[in-house]
Amino acid sequence: MQIDMTAQPELAWQEQALCAQTGADFFFPEPGSSVREAKYICRMCAMRPACLEYALANDERFGVWGGLSEKERYALRRVPDSAR
Repeated sequence: MQIDMTAQPELAWQEQALCAQTGADFFFPEPGSSVREAKYICRMCAMRPACLEYALANDERFGVWGGLSEKERYALRRVPDSAR
């Protein structure tokens, strides 16, 4: 995962995210590979809510963002706001 250290204010959370200190392989695994390691790192990260919000707002379709896989984010987007 590439982190732009000159991020705009709304992306400043990325500088503090634990994923910025690890390899992208955890967060963008090959198809069929486990995302367990990425989710473990996400659970410890204080930036997880901001990361998930960013992923949902920007329709990130690949990788683990905010502790959720592509399929989990897709399912979350399909739930009507009134049901959340």
